[in-house]
Amino acid sequence: MSRVGSWFHPKDDTQRWKGRYYPYDLIKELCIAVGVFGLLAVLLTILFSSPDDKPSTIAQWSHSLPANFVTDATAELNGTSPTATYGPPYNHNGEGQQAWIFKPQKWLGVKVPIDTEKEFVLDPLKTVPNDPTLASAIATYEAAGKEQKKAWGEAYAKPLEEATKAEEEKKSPPSSVKVDESTGTVTVTPSGNAGPVPILMTSLLALAQSGGVDGSLLTSEQFYQTDYTKPLLFMADGGLLEKRAEEQHLLGDQWGIMNETGSYPGQAWLWLYALWYQVEPFKSSANADLLVVIVMGVLSLALILIPLIPIVNRLPRWIPIYKLIWREHYRSPQPPPAPT
Repeated sequence: MSRVGSWFHPKDDTQRWKGRYYPYDLIKELCIAVGVFGLLAVLLTILFSSPDDKPSTIAQWSHSLPANFVTDATAELNGTSPTATYGPPYNHNGEGQQAWIFKPQKWLGVKVPIDTEKEFVLDPLKTVPNDPTLASAIATYEAAGKEQKKAWGEAYAKPLEEATKAEEEKKSPPSSVKVDESTGTVTVTPSGNAGPVPILMTSLLALAQSGGVDGSLLTSEQFYQTDYTKPLLFMADGGLLEKRAEEQHLLGDQWGIMNETGSYPGQAWLWLYALWYQVEPFKSSANADLLVVIVMGVLSLALILIPLIPIVNRLPRWIPIYKLIWREHYRSPQPPPAPT
């Protein structure tokens, strides 16, 4: 065989086995292993897995926190909610996350356009059949000018904002906002002319409690509904997700993204990311997400380049901890140096 051929067909130096042979059932062993590990997985899942909490829905939100739902829906209609003013990738109403000249959201532009007035309020309401009063209110609102819509929305939103502030300060809510716990309805006495907004909000609350808003925001051309962007943004603007996070000790000043639901341990490797959100200037910055990404990117790059960074790559030789770790090796006699 040629030298080139030996690269592809190396010499076989193995020797024939001359000992005893025993029967071996590979399929049987495979079945036993799968069964044992399957039972072990089920047992450990029952004993140590995280609780299977029910998902948050807009219907759940509108039933448990009807006043908060109406307050957020009014902000969506007025274009003053966090989503409405966020900027890219949802709209052009804000700059998005930025740091110095680094503005990735603005550079990438609006990829998931969301008009909160239309998609979170008016479009779901248009799915309600056989309601002439609601249809007239929608037509009146859509025919009005921008300034008129703003005036209506602010008149309706003012009592709700006062109620939210009173709740945060643990004071008695104003008489202009009344919540009927038995029916889940919210009655708002506007501080001025609110036009058709009260009818819109009352109808939207009823639609949400029936599950109609959930279905409206999940409608797509795909067979499987996998895009939950709109309902999640709608709920994130309100108080449901924050309330559930607080109950599960998942807020940033509690455990944040490091902790799972309940008292179960979370992803410990995320502590380095969560740490930055607790210190300044990240803690109070509106661009904290991007700043943390930049810091972690720089630290990760520095870790990768340690062997190439002058002085740093010499530290292991100057601080010989490796000799302590490999002390048995260094205690053994060293071979003499090879002759040169």
